[in-house]
Amino acid sequence: MKTLFLLIVFILPGLLFSQQITDTTYNPIIQNPEYELGKGPVIFIDEGHNNLNTKNGRYKPFSNLLERDGYNVIEYKGVFNENELAKGKILVISNALNENVEDWVIPNPSAFTKSEIDEIRQWVFNGGNLFLIADHMPIADASKDLAKAFEFEFTNGFVFDSRTEWSVSREPAIFNLKEKTLIESIITKGRDSTESVEQIASFTGQGFKIPGDATPVLVFDENYINLMPDTAWVFDEKTTIINVKGWSQGAYKKYGKGKIVAFGEAGMFTAQIAGPEKIKMGMNSEVALENHQLLLNIIHWLDGKLD
Repeated sequence: MKTLFLLIVFILPGLLFSQQITDTTYNPIIQNPEYELGKGPVIFIDEGHNNLNTKNGRYKPFSNLLERDGYNVIEYKGVFNENELAKGKILVISNALNENVEDWVIPNPSAFTKSEIDEIRQWVFNGGNLFLIADHMPIADASKDLAKAFEFEFTNGFVFDSRTEWSVSREPAIFNLKEKTLIESIITKGRDSTESVEQIASFTGQGFKIPGDATPVLVFDENYINLMPDTAWVFDEKTTIINVKGWSQGAYKKYGKGKIVAFGEAGMFTAQIAGPEKIKMGMNSEVALENHQLLLNIIHWLDGKLD
């Protein structure tokens, strides 16, 4: 009976994940679009690396929001090379995976070749702008080598609030200015006072360490723990547990002439409905009302509009 209970507890989150659908009704107001429709620069969304989040798939609310802000959002389906990357101003890579799309057991190899990582790094150094988003295990390890090229240390785990029944319930992580888990910066302030954010929610991701020249956006306090299992969503007495006080789930830095923003949770930048109870997860959640503004602020910073 105990074994059966454990299977139910740890398989249910995976089933819930598979039942997530895009919330096509999500359409927040943009008070002051950066560009007229279609007049902004190109934003590439990577779709060439088994990405779970694509322009017209799970990241449709993401791409819709940026298109309404005037950007041209285009799928990038091929291998990364500097000549092709030069055709866009911002590259978004969200939840890339290696060929093991369904085999969520370690090891989880890189989604990118060494050559591609070198191409991206050089493109950013020369003035490109990268928005790298990599969720919990196994996705974190799939982007680990790319993150390391910019000195971010991704970890292949699941970060939960130790105060909640995390083995059963996946409560959002709340970051806010009051508790200093949301760090005030040029990105949280936006272009003016109407775009400042005070609270952000994320929906189960990874935590990572940032380099000394990076600025944190989301920082975990002492209540958060990182569980690093051998198999996704399967936790037992052998699972490594690390307290992640001071670790980040979002940060940014300049790199050469370019910029990089790194985040460890992808659902916070889209809008989904999960499970038979139709739970809102992402920008459409009642605890994430400012998430869409943070996304716009990130893109504006990468675009040079907040400098």
